[in-house]
Amino acid sequence: MSKKSKSKTAPLSGEALIDKVKQLEDLSREDKARECGYFTIGEDGSERINMMKFLNALINAEGVELDGKRQNGNGRGGRNASYRISVQSNGNLLIGATYTKQMELNPGDEFEISLGRKHIHLKQITEDD
Repeated sequence: MSKKSKSKTAPLSGEALIDKVKQLEDLSREDKARECGYFTIGEDGSERINMMKFLNALINAEGVELDGKRQNGNGRGGRNASYRISVQSNGNLLIGATYTKQMELNPGDEFEISLGRKHIHLKQITEDD
């Protein structure tokens, strides 16, 4: 039986990991990873610290999302806002739902349009105006 296959407890995760790391605040990162179970023993008896697994588990335990998943929870990809639009064949300009959601606009919101030489400004009309 190799030393690598010896049974060891599963590495800590979640709140238990956060609590243990706080208890070990005086230790180095490598020692914290070892104490939290993020290491393996090679066949030659050498110890290898799994820093990436440790750091990823710590990031996940803290609730930080690095995978670029959408915050609205629908889990779908899709296009990102380009902040560019084109004139449609009928001469209209269409501002997409991405922009109206980002600006928290609602159906029926009104705007004042002011035209410049090469730009269009939209100023939202509020009840105060």
